[in-house]
Amino acid sequence: MALLTPASISELLDRHDLRPSRALGQHFLADPNTARRIVRLGAVEPEDHILEIGPGVGSLTVALAEVAASVTALELDRHMIPALEEVVAGLPHVRVVQGDALTEDLGALLASQAGSWKLVANLPYNVATPMVARVLETAPTVQSLLVMVQREVGERLAASAGGRDYGAISVKVAYYGQAKVVGAVPRTVFLPPPNVDSALIRIDRHAAPPVDVPSADALFTLVRTGFAQRRKMLRRALQPQLGARTVEVLEAAGVDPKSRAEALDLDAWAAVARAAA
Repeated sequence: MALLTPASISELLDRHDLRPSRALGQHFLADPNTARRIVRLGAVEPEDHILEIGPGVGSLTVALAEVAASVTALELDRHMIPALEEVVAGLPHVRVVQGDALTEDLGALLASQAGSWKLVANLPYNVATPMVARVLETAPTVQSLLVMVQREVGERLAASAGGRDYGAISVKVAYYGQAKVVGAVPRTVFLPPPNVDSALIRIDRHAAPPVDVPSADALFTLVRTGFAQRRKMLRRALQPQLGARTVEVLEAAGVDPKSRAEALDLDAWAAVARAAA
């Protein structure tokens, strides 16, 4: 199965009168070795069903199809669909769907194949964070994610408490799974090359949340409130949510009211959520 190269992608785009969309953040992977590396780091097996978001012209799609039982390629850009369908023609286990991953009913989309799924994707950089969050929140059949994102975004997704990259999304990811940076990707493997560095992030979903909280929504509301004013001590940052109870709740949770949001790991945030309930 021939994977796409810079020459074949350029010829494909010309034939379909297409140009990469800056508004959609389109940078097409144009290196077969990197495509197969992504498949390997995603631990794709012959029995796996794969969701790919933002396949573009299908550079990664074809590499996934070499291994996986099925690939569902969800592409927002309707103008790109004919070129993508040409690339995957003759691959009956690849399904192309035109839609927006931020609004698509992912549960219904994935219900077409019984069993667990994996997300393997080169995500559009401008919406990578909400896409990861949405998959974690609304698609529990997706057991692992291997995503290529802007390096700074990847570092935030996988950050631990106390670091400068640690934020609300770091806590949310930790609630749903174990995240780590598993590789870097040079700009030179894209057509056109982006102006940022890329990283590969793997997230393995927990079998069950590792902390006990009244509800995930209650936890994440507190976390967002705390990080909204991350330079402030929590006794002030959480007042919009907890009001006059703020210090009392923090002390009941065993958290120093003078702490700042980035000092609290998932366990500490969960303790605050329980004390606030």
